[in-house]
Amino acid sequence: MQDEIRQFVVGPIETNCYAYVSDGACLVVDPGASGAAIAQHLSDVRVCLVVATHGHHDHVCGVRALVEACGAPWAISAADADRAQHALELSSHGFDADAFELADPPAPGRLLSEGDVLTVGSATFTVIEAPGHTEGGIVLLGGGSAEGVCFVGDTLFAGSCGRTDLPGGDHDTLMRSLSRLREEIPPQVTLLCGHGPATTMSRELATNPWLQIGPRESDGMH
Repeated sequence: MQDEIRQFVVGPIETNCYAYVSDGACLVVDPGASGAAIAQHLSDVRVCLVVATHGHHDHVCGVRALVEACGAPWAISAADADRAQHALELSSHGFDADAFELADPPAPGRLLSEGDVLTVGSATFTVIEAPGHTEGGIVLLGGGSAEGVCFVGDTLFAGSCGRTDLPGGDHDTLMRSLSRLREEIPPQVTLLCGHGPATTMSRELATNPWLQIGPRESDGMH
């Protein structure tokens, strides 16, 4: 059976939540809002793990409802675990949390670090630490039946990169992370971003100024 990627655009700033389905098992990445609704859309598969690429509210505030509905554990980098559990308090955006079904997540059941491998069905995802947008940002590079796919969160966007003017952000650190990803992600890989359209590493290498290690402070929008 061919693997499947389902995408949900959720929350007040249109975060991309992804579900990677393989052999009836499912990995959910960045449930930013509407966790209960996401769970309903995944009722035909077994959600085995929920992962956040970083701890900002628009990526983690659907975790609680989702894990309560499906019973799966959730994971985030150790460096962003505390930020995630206070995500609404630390957010700089003004919005009605109740209207968007947002809540701080519970303590994570698993803390992720460089080189950890997540398995879902016949797919694997290797954790690459990519700080800069936050202290604990990660990307998930696919292997096995997920080869050619990478979840990059808010580290890298089509034509842009994550902003660094929020608490936890650091421009120089992000530039180092982007330099590393430029070397470690093969050009043919599809990048599934935290906001906006998907892209490919080859396209970004050719057109994205932030992969050229620009001197300015990042002005990404999310």
